[in-house]
Amino acid sequence: MKLQNVRNRFLRCLALACVTGICVYAATVNVWAQSQVIAYVFPQHQLIQPGDIAARKLTRINYAFANLQGGKIINGFAEDDRNIPALVALKKENPSLKVLVSVGGWLWSGNFSDMALTKQSRELFIDSVVAFIDKYQLDGLDIDWEYPGMVGAGNHFRPEDKQNYTQLLKELRKRFNHEEKTLHHSLLLSVAAGASTEFLDHTEMGEVQKYLDSVNLMAYDYYEPDSDTTTGHHAPLYTNPSDPKKISADQSVREYEKAGVPPAKIVLGVPFYGHVWGQVQDVNHGLYQPGKPVTNAFASYGNITATMLNHGYERYWDAAASAPYLYSAGQKIFVSYEDPESLRLKSSYVLGHQLGGIMFWDYSGDPSGALLDTIDQGLHVNTSSQGGMR
Repeated sequence: MKLQNVRNRFLRCLALACVTGICVYAATVNVWAQSQVIAYVFPQHQLIQPGDIAARKLTRINYAFANLQGGKIINGFAEDDRNIPALVALKKENPSLKVLVSVGGWLWSGNFSDMALTKQSRELFIDSVVAFIDKYQLDGLDIDWEYPGMVGAGNHFRPEDKQNYTQLLKELRKRFNHEEKTLHHSLLLSVAAGASTEFLDHTEMGEVQKYLDSVNLMAYDYYEPDSDTTTGHHAPLYTNPSDPKKISADQSVREYEKAGVPPAKIVLGVPFYGHVWGQVQDVNHGLYQPGKPVTNAFASYGNITATMLNHGYERYWDAAASAPYLYSAGQKIFVSYEDPESLRLKSSYVLGHQLGGIMFWDYSGDPSGALLDTIDQGLHVNTSSQGGMR
């Protein structure tokens, strides 16, 4: 393992090009020796228990979420002081595992714009990040700003967010490069990125990617019951010609590449959950039909398999989109979700397009481990000796 770490470090150094004193990553070099498998772990008020996480099937864990208050990163939940060390301790099972903290998220992105506004406010945040990483012995930071220059969940935003987002990440990378000399190990920096043209319009991803180890592309929620009155696949791999919105993960990947993000830095996000619409008529088995939100319109994969699949809901496969869906003619309910068949195809897509790997939200969505097993096997990451690791 020590030799492997040295090799990875050497590869990383080869990929560095120093520009005006700031080391940035060369776009043409994949700095990882294997595809990334990144899990967002979101326990909230629950304590992580031994055996909850299959550590050897992951290359990276993003602990969600730290909050942002008073311009500083702070704990998001009372259990963080126990949960974060529990994740770091998983390195005993998998010494190559990296553990990062993710700050922000959909509901906690309201203070990013103010924090990133000036050099002084960014320095305050970065100082707090370094202290946070040191306290918990973490391997880096994931920024989940949803979204620069956009309202998100009712957040304060400003036009300057576009340039300030770039400056924040540039200054974080510079500070991380400095801290690495003392720590004698690398500090990773990533972002959770929106899979939309609008996100790209409000950011400078071609510049931003220079300072990042990965761009975790949230290629899901393309259709949501709360905002879409028509049903659709919320995480299709390809665009179905019949799709009114003409969306897909493939389309988003191509847009990110066109914006200047190297394929090796794009980590394809997949959901361990589905979306549910009601009052959907039995036309095309409910696909691309008018629908309305229902109670519990968000459903984990575990809940879908336990209470819907083969329980009055029939599974259908959209070959054009490479996506499954469920429909109950009796209840007039449509469900868009991800399953092992679609994830096998996405794993092949990641390898074929030489992307950086796969990330998923979130770990708790599939207690059976079927989805993670599919990713693990599909990307050929540590597949030879992982039995019984749950």
